[in-house]
Amino acid sequence: MTNMRQAISTSNHDRPATTPPSIDTVPDFPESARPAIQTAAQKAPPMPPCEVGQPAPPFALACVSAENPAPRQVALNDYAGHWLVLVFYPRDFSFVCPTELTSFSAHLADFAARDCQLLGISVDTVDLHREWLTTPPTEGGLGPLRFPLASDPDGNAARDYGVWVEEKQLSTRGLFVIDPDGILQYSVKHNLSVGRRPDEVLRVLDALQTGGLCPANWTSADGTIDPEKALRPGRTLGRYRIRQSVGSGSFGSVFSAHDLRLQRLVAIKVLKRNVFESRRVVLTEARAAAALNSPNVCTIYAVDEEDGLPLIAMEFLDGIPLSELIARGLDRSAVLDLARQIALGLADAHEQGVVHGDLKPANVIVTQKGIAKIVDFGLANAAGSAGGQERAPSASAATSQSEPHIPPIDATIEYVGRSSDGTIRGTPAYMSPEQAKALPATIASDVYSFGLILYEMLTGRPAHPDRSILETLLVLQNRDIGPELAEQVDEPYRDLLAALLAKDATNRPAMRAVVARLSSLA
Repeated sequence: MTNMRQAISTSNHDRPATTPPSIDTVPDFPESARPAIQTAAQKAPPMPPCEVGQPAPPFALACVSAENPAPRQVALNDYAGHWLVLVFYPRDFSFVCPTELTSFSAHLADFAARDCQLLGISVDTVDLHREWLTTPPTEGGLGPLRFPLASDPDGNAARDYGVWVEEKQLSTRGLFVIDPDGILQYSVKHNLSVGRRPDEVLRVLDALQTGGLCPANWTSADGTIDPEKALRPGRTLGRYRIRQSVGSGSFGSVFSAHDLRLQRLVAIKVLKRNVFESRRVVLTEARAAAALNSPNVCTIYAVDEEDGLPLIAMEFLDGIPLSELIARGLDRSAVLDLARQIALGLADAHEQGVVHGDLKPANVIVTQKGIAKIVDFGLANAAGSAGGQERAPSASAATSQSEPHIPPIDATIEYVGRSSDGTIRGTPAYMSPEQAKALPATIASDVYSFGLILYEMLTGRPAHPDRSILETLLVLQNRDIGPELAEQVDEPYRDLLAALLAKDATNRPAMRAVVARLSSLA
């Protein structure tokens, strides 16, 4: 037995070897299996690169452990819902491998405290693994290692993880951290002659589990970098270098930025983490809006997540909000031109099944060339989905209007009313009656909001100028204000406005019909 271990140790690959080894040098390897495994390895199709942030390559390997010496199969799916550290190493009965494996074993309780399991993998057979585990350390063995060792004799798993050394027919020292969702989060490959330290892996694991940004030399006693607070001109967020702050609102902050990849000026909206806890929902909604192709809708270039912050990169608009133009005063020709453009943008969106949900003058930008562009499509709907997990700034129904922290009526809010068990989301001054009753925004809701904007453009004043938030919601819920508002505008617009502001959503016209009506008034 000792002579065999000495022979293995002499041909081990923790150190340089003059003759590249092959499976012929592995003890206990079945003679009949060699040609088949060699052929399979030669014919195996190349796997896509194993990359951090992507699903970890699946595996199914035979393994043994000191507690369970009977061979069993272990697969990546067995670790679903838990963190996993894969420790690839070259050979059993070698020089460096025992030092690092036993060191990881000694820290098993530390890994377990982080809900993390360990799995060692090499080309050696399960029989040799079992012998190594039962051999005393004084004779070159491991002793009772506290985590299992898997056998990857043909190197398929090592190839999939990019640690296979073809010349030597074994794996180099690769270490991979996989999260509970099966996503590879950390990857490191060591020279065959250099062992790995478990305390560094534990540090990285702690950092990954914070979900935040961890600087160099970070430890669990340190705080993480807050990217929201660190955003300022000159910073780079993903592929975007921030130039200046454009503004901020309930959903997030907007910056002008330079797209370093495509070399163009863009606007990026960085969504607030405390507003959007369900990032998947937010980004899905924004991606739906990104499919819009309309000259009167702000083009969304990309929807992504960088440094833990959801962001939307969009067309940079050199213009001013419609709300500012209304405050300055609009003549009838300008009202008709801008209203028709906004209606065209809404019609294009609605025909593609996209609802805005928070349409208001502040969400329409008029460029220097006089083109009206609707912005922030999909964001209000996203804020109201996923069972109310996303939260915008709220105001209690029992709170007095005089208290300074209540948002203005034209701010986007979440409002929980006394008479409703649901949650009302949107901008009260431009809400539809159904939104005021805590129902989700629909295409018809956008039509109603457009009617309120048209009224404001024609009269120069909002539809609810002197009402508090609660009063506005109660009016929308209980009164039909369409006829009285229609009587206050020029005669050619009265019938149209009354239809747009119909209390019954089913009686409101489609936006394409509104475009036609506005075109006939030109």
